[in-house]
Amino acid sequence: MSEIAAVEVRNLSKNYPLSGSQFSRFRRLFAGNSRVKDGLWALHEVSFTVARGEAFGIIGANGSGKSTLLQIIAGILRPTSGSVHITGRLSALLELGSGFSPEFTGRDNVYLNGSLLGLSREEIDERFETIEKFAEIGDFIDQPVKTYSTGMVLRLAFAVTAHVDPEILIVDEALAVGDIAFRQRCMRRIHDLRARGTTILFVSHESSDVKALCDRCVWLENGVVRQSGAADSVVARYMAATLQREITSEVPPPEVDAAPVVEGTHRFGDGRATIIAASFKSTASVFLPGDRLTLSVSYRIESTIPTPIAGFLFRNSKGENVFGTNTARENYPVSPMHKGEAHMIDFHWTVPQITPGHYSISVGMADGNIEEFTMCDYVEDAVRLTVGTLPNAGCQGRGSFRLPCAEVVVYRN
Repeated sequence: MSEIAAVEVRNLSKNYPLSGSQFSRFRRLFAGNSRVKDGLWALHEVSFTVARGEAFGIIGANGSGKSTLLQIIAGILRPTSGSVHITGRLSALLELGSGFSPEFTGRDNVYLNGSLLGLSREEIDERFETIEKFAEIGDFIDQPVKTYSTGMVLRLAFAVTAHVDPEILIVDEALAVGDIAFRQRCMRRIHDLRARGTTILFVSHESSDVKALCDRCVWLENGVVRQSGAADSVVARYMAATLQREITSEVPPPEVDAAPVVEGTHRFGDGRATIIAASFKSTASVFLPGDRLTLSVSYRIESTIPTPIAGFLFRNSKGENVFGTNTARENYPVSPMHKGEAHMIDFHWTVPQITPGHYSISVGMADGNIEEFTMCDYVEDAVRLTVGTLPNAGCQGRGSFRLPCAEVVVYRN
């Protein structure tokens, strides 16, 4: 194993027997891996390495093997074959309340979990106030966990997991059940841990979170690695494949005669439209907040689109969504488009007070309405732009947007 690897997974497989008899299960304990020929393979020959201090994502549809993989890495399940090597103290947030005793109070469970993770009572004492404040469950901290709501269990579980100074942190999809404010607080804590050098294994259905947090990721499908590599690339291909599966039309996508001239990292859709160009109507290489911009997108229609929706999505260099819009949301209905037609749509907007840096714009054409639509063509990162700093703007502050104060008043006693 590499000296700098925090997690190394080699040829990992997990088989669940389909036979439910006690004799069959007992026989399998002594049969050895070579005798496993039937059953359900939740994982099959999965391999990857996570370097120390790296944030690594695991994506895939429900039932793809993500949770099984994390449970094996965390030592909760034993693999059928293969190996996992861990270097460093590992803390995992998997199933809600796992490791919590329902009869114990929240306070008791904090000390119990902390000790299981290798902390002394004195070390837990030092962290307890921070954990209690982060969880924000009030007087329930001294009530039995069996009286907690699902959200309260999540709050306390994450507070403990994220404040024991883990060298390796595993976060499953449990955060999805939390409210927006708490989920944002958790993501800030995860980013903070990453900045401190914590190795993170992260599972989420929020593609923007994976792209913003993770350097690399692996895509699991039916227990097999479909693709691994840079997070941007893998997430884009996963989203494209997911969209294609959701297309219910039995008519095959029409063939495109000429190659489109639009650039981009990835594209997908049912083929009824082809985005052939996307650019700004400007010769500037750097734009400033307040500049008026026109994003021009050209489309070739390959098959009739009864209710077209054209739009774009603006992302920062971390892959986080900054803003986006479309013709339906802006209340600009577009007439039906027919095979053989060519259309161009201009989006006029003003560069907002955003943080200087590099940004990208993805463009798309869909058919339907805001609630339910089918993507006809979508080009990821079709246009790139750089936003500069306004003269005399002073400190840019933190975050994605700069919000100048109209007035600052200081009162003195």
